[in-house]
Parts: sequence; C-alpha cells; structure tokens
Amino acid sequence: MPPDQGPLRLDAAAPGFEKAFSAFLGRNRDTDENVDRVAAEIVADVRARGDAAVVDYTRKFDWPDLDAAKLRITDAERDEAAAQVPAAQREALIFAAKRIEAFHRALLPKDVDFTDATGTRLGARYRPVDAAGVYVPGGTAAYPSSVLMNIVPAKVAGVSRIVMVVPTPGGVLNPLVMLAAQIAGADELWRIGGAQAVAALAYGTQSIKPVDKITGPGNAYVAAAKRRVFGQVGIDLIAGPSEILVVADGQNDPAWIAADLLSQAEHDTSSQSVLVTDDKAFADDVVRAVEAELKVLSRAEIAAASWHDNGAVILVSDLAACAPIVDAIAAEHVELAMEAAPAEALAEKIRHAGAIFLGRHTPEAIGDYVAGTNHVLPTSRAARFSGGLGVSDFLKRTSIVACTPESLAALGPSALALAEAEGLGAHGRSISIRLNRR
Repeated sequence: MPPDQGPLRLDAAAPGFEKAFSAFLGRNRDTDENVDRVAAEIVADVRARGDAAVVDYTRKFDWPDLDAAKLRITDAERDEAAAQVPAAQREALIFAAKRIEAFHRALLPKDVDFTDATGTRLGARYRPVDAAGVYVPGGTAAYPSSVLMNIVPAKVAGVSRIVMVVPTPGGVLNPLVMLAAQIAGADELWRIGGAQAVAALAYGTQSIKPVDKITGPGNAYVAAAKRRVFGQVGIDLIAGPSEILVVADGQNDPAWIAADLLSQAEHDTSSQSVLVTDDKAFADDVVRAVEAELKVLSRAEIAAASWHDNGAVILVSDLAACAPIVDAIAAEHVELAMEAAPAEALAEKIRHAGAIFLGRHTPEAIGDYVAGTNHVLPTSRAARFSGGLGVSDFLKRTSIVACTPESLAALGPSALALAEAEGLGAHGRSISIRLNRR
C-alpha cells in the first residue's frame, strides 16, 4: 500500500484526538452541490407536464427508444422476466421474504382504547396509508433485497396500493428485481427512475396516480427529489452513502473483519468503513488483510477508494467504554465482534445505531438479506434521531377522545383556563358553552 494511502488512524488516548475525531465526524461525503438544483428543475417539470416530462427524461437517461405506451410494466412482462431466475435464487428470495414478513408482523402496533379516572375515553388507532411508492435502483446494480425490504412491510401494514418504480436501461427488465416484485406483491410497476420518478409518485401524472408515501434508496438525484417533495408526500429517510462500524477485539480473525469492512466499502466510493479496536497489532493486521482482500474483490476499485478516502481505524484503551465513540459516529451498521457477554453489555450502552449485529458470527451482510430485520437504515449520523424502515412507516396513528357530560365537567375548567391564558376566546367558548357558563 503506498504511504499516502490508507484509512485515517486515530488514537483515543493521543493528544488532539477530540479535534481530529470532530473533523472526521464533520467530513462531507455528499455529492455535487448542483444535484439539488437539477433535481428541483426535474421535479417542477414533471409536476407541470406530467407524462410528457417523464417520457422525455426516461428517453434521455435510460431508454432513447422508449415508447410512451411502455412506461408501465405489465404483469405478463414481469412474470416472463421473473421466470428466468434460477431455482436456487428463487428459493432464496422466497426464504428472505418469509423472514422479513414474520419480523415485521411482530412489529405491528396495537390499538389503544381505555377510559381514565374522569370517565374520559382515550385511545389511538393505527391505519395504513392508502398508497405507497417504492423506488428501486436499476442499471448496473440490481437489488432485489431492497424490493422485499420496502414492499413487504407495506403489505404487512395493510397498504392497499403499492407502486414500484425502477429504471430499465435499454428497456431490459432485471429478472431478480421482477421476481422480488412478484413475491412481495407490488400492485403497479413502472419503468422510470431518477428525480422524475419521485416527482411522478408525489404529484401524479396523466397515467400515474399519486401516492401518500415514498420509500426506497436511490442516487443523489433521487435523494434530492425526495427532500424536495417531502410535505406533499411522506418519505422514509434521505439515504446517504453506506456505513459500517466494526468494534472488534484482538481475538478475531483479521480476514473476517476485513471482509466486513469491505462489505459496505464496495457499495460506493463515498461509503465509510470504521474499525474500533483496543489492539494496535490487530488493527495493523486488519489493514493488511483489507489490502489483500482488495486484490481479489470484484468491486475492488470502488472499495479501495472508499476505504482509502473515508475509512478509519480508531484505537481505544477499553472496548467496554467505547460507546460514546460509537454513539458519536451513529453509524448505519454497527458490528460488535466479540464474545456474547461483552457484546451484549456494550450493546446496552449504545444509543445511536441503525442496526447492531452481535457476536463474531453475525456479519452485517446477514441483515442485508435474510435476518428478517430491515436493511433500509439511517445514514450520515441520522441514527441520532431516526430508525430504520419498518411497518410503522406505513401506518398513521389517530388519537381518539370521547367525553361524557361528567368528564367534560372534570376537564373543562382547566382547559378553559388555558384557553383564556392563550387569548383564544373561541376555544374557551366551545368548552364553556357546554358547561352552561354562558
């Protein structure tokens, strides 16, 4: 490895660590600042021209020979493509879908309904959104697992209309993605992508009815468009570059940890992989193992750029006390590669992480596919204030209140006092008139 390459090395016990660590946390791994401007223009154009704009952009970016009548993927086209998937991959997708469904069904919230001491009935009920839009990346990379992670929770929540959009360069349908859509139960499939697809889902076009919430990962233009349409529709989160933080003691096989770090580095040159360890010799071994792995990795160029430009190795004196560092990074994925007891103890102290993977035999990649948990997770330190995609993202909570004459008499005076304090006379009048305080 050339001397000017390699991950950032930090020692928590060294002078100046806090400043260097703060600078590391403040690094901007986002893309071109012009992305937001371009996405805004596309969103506005689709909102104004509908199908015509969607067709124009799809021809420009994905399929120059697109026939406007082919924007929608028919069930027959989906099924024909899905039938091409080999049996082993088909069974793997079905296996994953069943596990994802089971996990998310366990997360369904229960309605609440009770009467308190005043005789007032209070409650909350959960109801699904009417329609959800799911964005699926297309092109050189195909992610059928993301199809399952987005659509299955929506189905479990009871969403009655699920619209999937996916770019199809050259008009070619990816068999795995089509099979995943078939298994998960997408109701509509459209061969559109980019900011134009997000705009079509949010505002609707002559052909596509609008949805209520948009989920799913995409490139920088998709993320910018989702940010732009938020408020018109709900969104899951603004997905940034992938991240992994591995906390590992020196008892691990360096090659295992190297593979884990590269599992996210291979996504994108802006991805980030961080190792936290209390063993300097082990850290050196992992760095060497990463370089060895890069020589045989199929996406080595991408992974190498990510590791050399954005990776970090942080040396600490005690792994049991490293939770503040883990929380400050607030990574998308956190692996605790150590024995069960210390891993559990450390996990209890961690407050900010998209997902935590416990023990030496739980690589993050198992969560990407078949664990059953969702792999749509907060990035760019958003785990400080949000969690991963789940069934609750497709549900709305509605509060219920019912007063009797007696309970209104018990609650009314205090409410009236607060209304008067805020200078809202009609608020107070709506209460006092029922209390016969005319």
